[in-house]
Amino acid sequence: MRQSNISWSQDLVWRLEDVALEMFTWLIRALPLDTASALGGAFLRAVGPLTGANRTAKRNLLLAFPEKSQVEREDILKGQWDSFGRYAAEFPRMDQLTVASGRLEIVGGERLREIAARGEAAVLISAHLSNFELVASVILAEGVNCVITGRAPNNPYVNQRINESRRRYGVKTFAPKGSDGTRELFAALKRGESVALMNDQKFNQGVAAPFFGHLCHTASGPTKMAMKTSGKLVPVTVHRIKGARFRIDVHEPIVLTQTGDRNADIDRGVRQVNAFIEARVREHPEEWWWMHKRWANSVYDQLKQREG
Repeated sequence: MRQSNISWSQDLVWRLEDVALEMFTWLIRALPLDTASALGGAFLRAVGPLTGANRTAKRNLLLAFPEKSQVEREDILKGQWDSFGRYAAEFPRMDQLTVASGRLEIVGGERLREIAARGEAAVLISAHLSNFELVASVILAEGVNCVITGRAPNNPYVNQRINESRRRYGVKTFAPKGSDGTRELFAALKRGESVALMNDQKFNQGVAAPFFGHLCHTASGPTKMAMKTSGKLVPVTVHRIKGARFRIDVHEPIVLTQTGDRNADIDRGVRQVNAFIEARVREHPEEWWWMHKRWANSVYDQLKQREG
């Protein structure tokens, strides 16, 4: 697995990370599921605020919710670390968080079953809300023939371990890279397969569109794919009900307008996506990943100027 152009020191670091992940996985799988979830949340509630990512999250919350008090934003931040810690602890147990487990309440599942019954090539999107890994298993459990996309970690040993873990509950992910990856996804759609993508993170080559009132760059790939197929995007989101129990919502499709002006239609579609995701984040702000830089650098520069 070791790449010839990787130094021995980097390879050693990767192997040590893999060993640490194996030990973490063993520990988490030895505990009752709800206990493991709670332990992960408690750990990151304590450790998360000490990281550099906490500073980024604070700035993001100030940009998104300037009308809220500092106390309110701090509460959201604590909730975010709890949610992220629970997600991390639940990841090694995803084979126990399936539709058959009884821990998932699915709302709108008939929309996925209709896609499966028609053999439709649908474009499904989601966001980093709660334990978003559940989206993939639910899509497949409802019978949709779907290519699940996801970013591969830099560590190839960890990537292999994650892929093996996902295969235990029926998920095989595809990590698209550049134009070749996009072509493969379009090819899958042409074969009648659906594709599922995350559509809520910064993508510097994407369309500049507002998100919580500030400019950000969002990947236009899902919108372009949907315009080539059904003309609609099917959002699927996850909300934690309590402990390691969840509600998965398969929402009404986002219908894209196609006027013949392709660039304008793509921009409009991306704006619709951002508006939809913003609305879901506002419903449960503590469940979204605030620790990633989401907006354009100019937005953060303006915030620094305001802060003095």
